[in-house]
Amino acid sequence: MKRELFGTDGIRGVAGEYPLDPATMYATGVALGKWMAGRHSDAEAVIGMDTRESGPWIARHVAAGLADSGAKARFAGLITTPGVAYLARTEAFAAGVMISASHNPYKDNGVKVLDHSGFKLPDATEHAIEQDIFAALESGAAGGEAALEVDESLDAKYLDYLASTYPGRLDGMTMIVDAAHGSASYIGPALFERLGARVTAIASSPNGRNINLGCGSLHLENLRQRVLEAGADIGIGFDGDADRALFVSHSGKIVDGDAVMLLTGVHMKAAGKLADREGRSEVVATVMSNLGLEKALARHGIAMLRTPVGDKYVLEEMERRGAKLGGEQSGHVIFRDYATTGDGLLTALRVLEAVRSSRKSLDELTAELVVFPQLLVNVRVKARRPMAELPRVNEAIRRAEAELDGSGRVLVRFSGTELLARVMVEGPEQGQVERLAHGIAGVLKDELGG
Repeated sequence: MKRELFGTDGIRGVAGEYPLDPATMYATGVALGKWMAGRHSDAEAVIGMDTRESGPWIARHVAAGLADSGAKARFAGLITTPGVAYLARTEAFAAGVMISASHNPYKDNGVKVLDHSGFKLPDATEHAIEQDIFAALESGAAGGEAALEVDESLDAKYLDYLASTYPGRLDGMTMIVDAAHGSASYIGPALFERLGARVTAIASSPNGRNINLGCGSLHLENLRQRVLEAGADIGIGFDGDADRALFVSHSGKIVDGDAVMLLTGVHMKAAGKLADREGRSEVVATVMSNLGLEKALARHGIAMLRTPVGDKYVLEEMERRGAKLGGEQSGHVIFRDYATTGDGLLTALRVLEAVRSSRKSLDELTAELVVFPQLLVNVRVKARRPMAELPRVNEAIRRAEAELDGSGRVLVRFSGTELLARVMVEGPEQGQVERLAHGIAGVLKDELGG
């Protein structure tokens, strides 16, 4: 049995198979209940899920384990991941449990645990809970399924909070909302209609198996077509658990996370809401954010900081500096004054706020973002070796950087989960980018090719 359950985004796997099997889910509840009881005398967790058909039975097994450890559970039912984080930090819950595999297909699922602060558990805490999960499994403890009834007041509290963050109304605005047949299927349209928008909802009829299927933020083609056909002001595409959002402008332009950070960053600075604890105007992005974003922000006096790929690293840097805005190209954007996680619905509200207050369209607000050609080449390798041990690769990188002469970027890194080296080159000309990226990839293949 593999002795490591928690990955970067909780426990993930194929529903019904280890570690997402009934016995391990019950043991997870037992271990989580033990951890909660050690911190709170009357411990209670909030449990939420997306629309996957496996969600309800996983929730029942986790809740049974919690009960057998003396802990309680309240069931929010269908809700977003940031919704669970909000409830965990604002209500009297010792922890939040979200059952979701985000943008993955319906057969996958996962369990993400958040503490009362609304943040993901520290690695040391996850490790301790893991050991208790294994102990429960090895003891042969057989758990059943707890009866769960949806507490609709929980989802309503999250909806009330989201609506309260928007200053004014959306009367007269027309929008198409693609909910990916996921967590935003009902709360998304309800939120925007409550604020006065005229909403057409698509991909909002979940059946347990159609989550993310050819829709949502990973597949914007249909959303774009519907926006153009309807002449809508804006299109919004969510992923399965609605912690990210991408947009389509009135003209059909795709607006990704980089563009969102630009338009909201500029708006926040103008409103005096961007400065970190040292008074610096800055945005935290990852190494994959386009150079065009960095240059556009600089024109507004906003610095851009880069972290490794992953919202975990973005949030860590934001917390360290007291930054107010950060995110990824994927549309996972964190507005720290409002939330502890990326939140697609909150992101949409902040974008709409910038549009309405500026009286400009998405096209106008993102016009200055000139996206530099960028190419990512994956090279399968036999082993990961320190870059210092690869002089030919380093020389290829040095030559590419010298040719770009400050007008582009070269990034070479190893995948943390696969035997792959990733070569990313970004620059002003597509042909040059392709030539340099494939050149470095060729040297890597000669040195380490699998």
